[in-house]
Amino acid sequence: MLRPWICRTCRLQQRLHRRSITTSAPRPASASATPVHSSPSKGPDDDILRRVFDSRPFWRDFSASSSFSPNRKPAGLVQNQYLTSPDGFRAFAQVSLQKCQAIVTRVLTASTVDEYRGLVRQLDRLSDLLCRVIDLSDFIRASHPDPPVQEAAGQAYALMFEYMNVLNTTTGLHDQLRAALAQPEVTSHWSSEETIVARILLQDFANSAIHMPPQERQRFVSLSNDISQLGSTFAHSGEPARSHVVVPTNELRGLDPILIKQIKRWNPRSAAVPTVGLIPRLALRSAHSEDVRREIYQATRTSSSRQVQRLEQLLSKRTELAQLAGSPTFAHMTLKDKMARSPAAVSEFLTTLITSNRPDVQEELSQLQAQKGGQLQPWDHAYYVHQRVQQYETSQQIRKSRELAIIPEFFSLGTVMQGLSRLFDRLYGVRLVPRETAPGETWTTDVRRLDVVDEESRPLAVIYCDLFSRPNKHPNPAHFTLRCAREITPEEIAESASMDDPAVVAHPNDGMATTIDAESQTLRQLPTIALVCDFPEPSSSTPTLLSEHSVRTLFHEMGHALHSILGQTKLQSISGTRCATDFAELPSVLMERFATDPSVLALYARHWQTDQPLSENMVHHMAQNRAAHGAIYGAVENEAQILMALVDQAYHTTTSENSFLDTTKLYQQVYSTHASLPDPVDQHGRPSTSWQGFFGHLYGYGATYYSYIFDRAIANKMWEDVFEGGAAAVDRSAGERYKNEVLRWGGGRNGWECVAGVLGAHNSSNANGRLVEGGDEAMREVGRWGLGRDGISG
Repeated sequence: MLRPWICRTCRLQQRLHRRSITTSAPRPASASATPVHSSPSKGPDDDILRRVFDSRPFWRDFSASSSFSPNRKPAGLVQNQYLTSPDGFRAFAQVSLQKCQAIVTRVLTASTVDEYRGLVRQLDRLSDLLCRVIDLSDFIRASHPDPPVQEAAGQAYALMFEYMNVLNTTTGLHDQLRAALAQPEVTSHWSSEETIVARILLQDFANSAIHMPPQERQRFVSLSNDISQLGSTFAHSGEPARSHVVVPTNELRGLDPILIKQIKRWNPRSAAVPTVGLIPRLALRSAHSEDVRREIYQATRTSSSRQVQRLEQLLSKRTELAQLAGSPTFAHMTLKDKMARSPAAVSEFLTTLITSNRPDVQEELSQLQAQKGGQLQPWDHAYYVHQRVQQYETSQQIRKSRELAIIPEFFSLGTVMQGLSRLFDRLYGVRLVPRETAPGETWTTDVRRLDVVDEESRPLAVIYCDLFSRPNKHPNPAHFTLRCAREITPEEIAESASMDDPAVVAHPNDGMATTIDAESQTLRQLPTIALVCDFPEPSSSTPTLLSEHSVRTLFHEMGHALHSILGQTKLQSISGTRCATDFAELPSVLMERFATDPSVLALYARHWQTDQPLSENMVHHMAQNRAAHGAIYGAVENEAQILMALVDQAYHTTTSENSFLDTTKLYQQVYSTHASLPDPVDQHGRPSTSWQGFFGHLYGYGATYYSYIFDRAIANKMWEDVFEGGAAAVDRSAGERYKNEVLRWGGGRNGWECVAGVLGAHNSSNANGRLVEGGDEAMREVGRWGLGRDGISG
């Protein structure tokens, strides 16, 4: 701020009773879904789920067993029928492109009321066709280990991305959508989903400057390209002004002698402390000399001048872009379709939040200051926090406690996945079932496929779990929706059946997962998800054991997946995680609260060898440890996140010419106004640091960096009021309430209505009224809820 063997014969017998959740063509409901299991059948699947992640011998047998079936044919990547070879990416992109062009023609020539009534579904399908190539190709080019596949995926991505840019400048699409929206006889026949998607698409067109005169639109496109290139360079080029700090070796007392030896210069009396990486962080935490800590602190928070220049160019172009689009600032343009709606509302949230957090900050800092016996400085914080943590651990004899040392042995990856499935079953009536994959279906042999099914074993989604480390794999955990849920129309089915290419089997979803909806009897495109982490591989005798932090990480990413699984709308534009940016993290942040709750731990935390449950004493120690560490530094970490969000807003709400914007001065103004330990200034009152150059999220989260702490405040409120602080963590009624008011809508409901709906009677009527209305007062209300101090990762 974590086995038992099954013989091949038995394994093959079990395999005969399970089926993939794909359909090669539309079929009756009884034939399209996996076989219906009675409740006791959960037991074998539950046990297999644990083994496929924990036992390498079992996994080898499980994954090899499909080759013994004469009916199992080679499949494309993630079941996509085109992707059986690198050349398949070209065919996949070309076929999708042809379908897109046909839809564009239909939209541009629409003239009757019936044609206009179908316009939103046509545009949503157009979006789906673009995304199914762009999203999948982008993922594969970054995740597949084979260069030829990476290159082919990159080419497919580039082709479709270029075509998408062409569509963004096709004024006829925008004009036709506006014409449809202007006809009551059209809009009165639209569903609520269609109305919402129409408004979203219209805003997307506006954000692409499609309404501008040609010359201005060309400038808009040029600025967008410049911002993309500048922003990507800025996000990946954070560099300090100085590569190292030279200090006398004897001034580094407190730092590990082995590390000191590593950084000694040819002169044994001096050492070169690097200004990036782990060593300077350890020095700030351990070096006894305040002078050394100050020098290291300032050097590690002073960016190179060229990186600051990149940032100022990026902000300048963003301001020009926004003003070209008719908005006073980039934040005004960006926040229109977010829950916050305006920079003023974000400011209300952040200033209220920092006020509610300040008493806890002052409590933490006063204890550290007393420990120092003098004025606390920003370079002192890590040092005295480390001392307090050590004192706490010594007083609790944590280092001598075998109990806490062996906690990861109760968090094998298999048991944690088992726990997620059991939790989902308890709360939402869905569970995770391991499936064999066909040859070629996954990008590496260590990827596990899970099918998500409901209580009648009807298919809901496919998850590909790429959870283990390998060379050149990106280490950051992530959730990817490779294909969104949506309803497939009879017209699409007929179109696929009439394809002229004899080499391609007719399938309206490219061979990927579909099912027949039991109620409407319509064919549905099921979400296909990739879950990526970087956990160590299990050995031949020991499973992957997770730290408490890694358990929370896995729950977090599975929270995103849950949103994709349960947020199944008829239109893909609002399916699952396709919602407002400042609402998208809510399900994942809330899931973190479940990870180590005692009632949830009781579902899964068992020793990987003995199968003994985590004892009550160990659960208590874990909670006590989290609370103690949160009390030592939790509020200051909260403040750091709030300050970063304030800096982000300050940079993106300026109306001055950004060529004259001094980002260092503005950064210092924010910190001197709001920080409890502001960065120092020199003797002339000028800032002596320029940390903003390291703030890479200013590109990807420009004007929306507040989103994570905003969703964390909401998640904390839901945890306390809906799940009763853990008392209802496995209660079905609480789960159903959350599912029906939040998850099932995807992006098809205003976020404020979701929040007010799930809180319901738990919230005061006045507060709920403010939430439904949104705006400044609703943002202030969320700010009053605060962040707590126990959600700290570490």
